[in-house]
Amino acid sequence: MRALTWQGRRDVRVTTVPDPRIKDPTDVLIKVTSTGICGSDLHLYEVLGPFLDPGDILGHEAMGVVEETGAEVTALARGDRVVVPFNVSCGDCFMCDRGLHSQCETTQVTEYGSGAALFGYTKLYGQVPGGQAEFMRVPFGNTLPIKVPDGPDDDRFVYLSDVLPTAWQAVEYAAVPPGGSVTVLGLGPIGDMAARIARHRGAGLVIGVDEVPERLARSAARGIQTVDLAKYGKDVAQAVRDLTGGRGTDAVIDAVGMEAHGSPVGKAAQWATGLLPDAAARVLMERAGVDRLTALLTAIDIVRRGGTLSISGVYGGAADPLPLLTLFDKQIQLRMGQANVRRWVPDLLPLLSDEDPLGVDGFATHHLPLEDGPKAYDTFQKKADGMVKTLLRP
Repeated sequence: MRALTWQGRRDVRVTTVPDPRIKDPTDVLIKVTSTGICGSDLHLYEVLGPFLDPGDILGHEAMGVVEETGAEVTALARGDRVVVPFNVSCGDCFMCDRGLHSQCETTQVTEYGSGAALFGYTKLYGQVPGGQAEFMRVPFGNTLPIKVPDGPDDDRFVYLSDVLPTAWQAVEYAAVPPGGSVTVLGLGPIGDMAARIARHRGAGLVIGVDEVPERLARSAARGIQTVDLAKYGKDVAQAVRDLTGGRGTDAVIDAVGMEAHGSPVGKAAQWATGLLPDAAARVLMERAGVDRLTALLTAIDIVRRGGTLSISGVYGGAADPLPLLTLFDKQIQLRMGQANVRRWVPDLLPLLSDEDPLGVDGFATHHLPLEDGPKAYDTFQKKADGMVKTLLRP
């Protein structure tokens, strides 16, 4: 089959690889019909290469049709249409029973002290072949895939794999009071959707911060109060306070993560890490902080005293410095973590109706064939061509 594979830093290629096979009796094989490129995939493209091997299949936002089922699969049959959550979670362990599917004890990657395995996401998370491919093997066929109805285009449902539950959890963790205010830092796919969800769930003021004109315009069109980072720069926190009576918003969602702009020291550390041999780079990332913390520090500055900070952007450093004095003094509540995809599906499925309150049907800015995947990664990394969300069609 054809699959998008990692070959090196800023080097992904579509290559021919062996077809996946049923390994366990609860496996299913999926013929992929749509697969997204995520902002987190750019971390593999740019920073997390030391934890990848050439030939690793990327991608963790896939949906498709069941091609084959293992002998013990009873919940699905050939021809069923399913979305694949990015967490590889069993659905019935201690953690899954508590809605913490990203901490699934059956698939935790104990070698690295990590949580549940993830599709297409490095040795840190199990090195499980991903979904930017023509076919993918999905374990736990009775409990993991999300069965969806035939009829609407894939765009209606594919975001259940990651974007929707990640954004929903970000808003849930932000604990915005009814009619309250929230700032979303970064209006890429997750930040854009989090802003939409916050409005849908009753926030009175949703502020979106970004520096890409197309992203700002896209959010403004849906009623989000936008703040242009390119205009305000280091004064962005004051710009938000000016919109909130000088106080700051009740909550802030950091949807940016490790590759924020405006941190030359952090950027230099990331570049230096990328130049090291993989073994040395892995040690550095496991023991040192190599993140650009601009977005996180901005979030701490923006949130009002006694407010909540919700982090959905990915960070990769093991020893990043935090301003604990400020966090303590401002009495900030802090929540974060990989989205527990299966936990939020019952909340989200009713919203994927013809009324489309979250605008999923038009959420993708680009639909491209799988073979154009390498060009799409480059475009997305450069924030060019108005690209916010790309779906690849194998």
